[in-house]
Amino acid sequence: MKKVAVIQDMSSFGKCSLTAAIPVLSVMGVQAVPLPTAILTSQTEYPSYYCEDLTSKMNHFIDEWSKLGASFDGIHTGFVTGKEQIENIFSFLDAFYKEGTTLLVDPVMGDRGEMYEALSDGLIDYMKELAKRADLITPNVTECCLLTGVPYDKLQSYEANEDYLLAIEEAGRQLQLATNANVIVTGLNPPALSQTRSVGNMYIGADRSFHSLQEYNGESYSGTGDLFASVIMGGMMRGQDIGEAMKLAERFLTAAIEDTTKEQIPTVAGVNFESFLRMLL
Repeated sequence: MKKVAVIQDMSSFGKCSLTAAIPVLSVMGVQAVPLPTAILTSQTEYPSYYCEDLTSKMNHFIDEWSKLGASFDGIHTGFVTGKEQIENIFSFLDAFYKEGTTLLVDPVMGDRGEMYEALSDGLIDYMKELAKRADLITPNVTECCLLTGVPYDKLQSYEANEDYLLAIEEAGRQLQLATNANVIVTGLNPPALSQTRSVGNMYIGADRSFHSLQEYNGESYSGTGDLFASVIMGGMMRGQDIGEAMKLAERFLTAAIEDTTKEQIPTVAGVNFESFLRMLL
């Protein structure tokens, strides 16, 4: 069985990070090995939460797993609390990233054009360096802008879908060239030309690029990016083509979001993905 080290936080409420990655990877036939960066009572968009930062504990995982002679087929990084944790991730990669290991970096830093309040601007430069070591990067549009310096407002100013998608591709290409990694920009939201809005994802590799769009209900739910990235990692561990893995992730999330909308679940609580895990078998 393939093993993936998952380096991100554990939030009790919000259905994100480790509580999203572990069940997804498990149902896809992959052993998820968690290294928690922090423990939170709920994800950071709740009006109140407590966070226990585990920066000083991360080295114990590296040391103890090294003693075990542990090895990983994949390494998946997500939310980190600051640059010190990225330095710890560099140490982890020095110990466990080998030939044949796949590193997926989900550069969780912000959304809707803004960096998350819990993070500092100094994190961006460290995240850029981490992205350079990745095989695949899965930023949302905001995070792609933070990593490339492309103004988020400029991307939102286009009135035609074609112009918007071309601008996203140019930003993604800039990130791909800077890191030499494959890139999937998530959360595309082209301008509305009718009553129907769309949301989607775009893949940019060294030799090809493509995108897909689905109908958008106008809501942004906690954890959807984590779920998407986890399905992509699971797909890669199963040897699936990246396009096939993207389609699977999109079908899975579409079903979960539709069910969540029907039940009128608050967006901070995440989506009802559990009922649809069977789609990933």
